[in-house]
Amino acid sequence: MIKLSKHIDQLFKDVPDGEQKETIKQEILQNLEEKVHDLMMQDKEEEDAINKTIVEFGDIEDIKKELGVKEHIEQKTEKKDMSKLNLGFSLWGSALIITFFIFLNFYYSPETIWFVYPTFGVLWWPLAMFFAWERTK
Repeated sequence: MIKLSKHIDQLFKDVPDGEQKETIKQEILQNLEEKVHDLMMQDKEEEDAINKTIVEFGDIEDIKKELGVKEHIEQKTEKKDMSKLNLGFSLWGSALIITFFIFLNFYYSPETIWFVYPTFGVLWWPLAMFFAWERTK
């Protein structure tokens, strides 16, 4: 059961130390040990029972939120930085594509101005990225 204890310690490494953390860890460890014993009673080997219990337990994100771990705030700021990068990439990409359409239009058919039509389609990309960036601000 040392493997279960190490697994629980690994899951709770981000959670600040405290009485509540230790209580929850002990409850989870006790429940997992009971599950291992139940699986062993069903003719599973100890190693297989421990591995199956760990896999079925999953993660503890809900418990971390209850204990006040601020992981989701860091992810939100990361997403905000990415949305700004996406906006810049879409602006430059759209400008290059529109420039390419203008070149094609005036090089191959200067008598007809058609580059305006695909320009409207291309402009949806930076517009969508702008609204995604605004939503994360």
